[in-house]
Amino acid sequence: MIQAIIIDDEKKCISLLEKMLKQQFPDVQVAAVATEPEEGIRLIRQLEPDLVFIDIEMPRKNGFQVLEATKDVPFDIIFTTAYNQYAIKAIRFSALDYLLKPIDETELTQAVQRFKAKHQSASRQQQIDLLFSNLRNLSQPYNKISVATTEGVIFINIPDILFCEATGSYTSLHLKSNDKLVTSKTLKDFEELLQEHSFFRTHNSYIINLNEIKRYIKGDGGTVLMSNAAELPVSKRKKEEFLKKLRL
Repeated sequence: MIQAIIIDDEKKCISLLEKMLKQQFPDVQVAAVATEPEEGIRLIRQLEPDLVFIDIEMPRKNGFQVLEATKDVPFDIIFTTAYNQYAIKAIRFSALDYLLKPIDETELTQAVQRFKAKHQSASRQQQIDLLFSNLRNLSQPYNKISVATTEGVIFINIPDILFCEATGSYTSLHLKSNDKLVTSKTLKDFEELLQEHSFFRTHNSYIINLNEIKRYIKGDGGTVLMSNAAELPVSKRKKEEFLKKLRL
C-alpha cells in the first residue's frame, strides 16, 4: 500500500483528488490531508509518507517552502498548480512531476504510474537539489537537465547533448560521450525545454545543438553534419528559419 498526503488550501481540490485516487488507484491510501502548509509539514514529519501531492500556490508558505522544510524526510512529490508559470520550467528541468488544475484523470494516472516506476530512486535528493538551484536562478538559462530513463534519473549538462531524436513515442538523447539515453518524454517536451539553449528543431524527428554543427549541405531542405559525424535532415519547411539561425 502506498501512503499519500495531499496539501492544498482548497478543500474542493483535495476532495476531487481523493476521489480520483480512490477510483483509479486503490493501492494509494490518502493517509492525511492538510489545508495549511504548516499542518502539511507536521503531517509529513509525523507520517513519513511515500508520496505527497503539494499545491504550489498557498498562503503564508508555498509548495516549494513546504518541500524545503521537509527535504530531510524521504518521500516523492507531485506538485499541483492552477498556474502554468515560471516555476513549472524549474520542475520540468528537474524531472519532477506536476499536475495542472483542474487535474485531468489521464495526467494523474500517468503521474502516479511514473511515481511507481521510479519509486525508491536514489536520485530523488539530486532532483530536489537541482530544482532549488533552478528556482534560485530563474533569470538565467539552466545548465543541467534531469532525464528519467528506464535505468533511473540521469543528470546531464545541456551542452553535452548533440541532438535529440524522436523514436516512436520516446526520445533518444545523443551525447558527446557517444552514449544514447532513451526517455519517455516527447520531442516536443525537449523542444520547449531546450529552446533557450541554442537548440533548434530541424525536422519532425530531430532537435539539434547548433553549437555542434560542423557543416551544412545544401539540398531541398538540406543536411547537417554534426560533430560526431551524424548526418541529420533539415525539412523544407524549416530550412529558411534554420538558415536564419545560422546567419547564412
